[in-house]
Amino acid sequence: MSAYAIFDADIHDASLMDEYLEKVPATLKKYGAKLLAATSTIDTVEGGWASKRVVILEFADMEAARAWYNSPEYQAVLPLRLKAANDRVIFVDGM
Repeated sequence: MSAYAIFDADIHDASLMDEYLEKVPATLKKYGAKLLAATSTIDTVEGGWASKRVVILEFADMEAARAWYNSPEYQAVLPLRLKAANDRVIFVDGM
């Protein structure tokens, strides 16, 4: 069953985020991740969701998503994102 990593991003340091975005794709390949969405065009139709940017990644399963997130490759890049943005990140199972 596929799994999805959903990032709700509020970027406050574009330069650091650019550096993160240059490095993160190489960490995703090994885990078979597919970028489904990365956009600032968001249409909130219900609730108080005030997201500024949403990114959705697809993985083969939850195990692959967690393996990517916890990998040494991603953990080396993660501090850039943590300094560049205030994010909320969730992993969800697909259907």
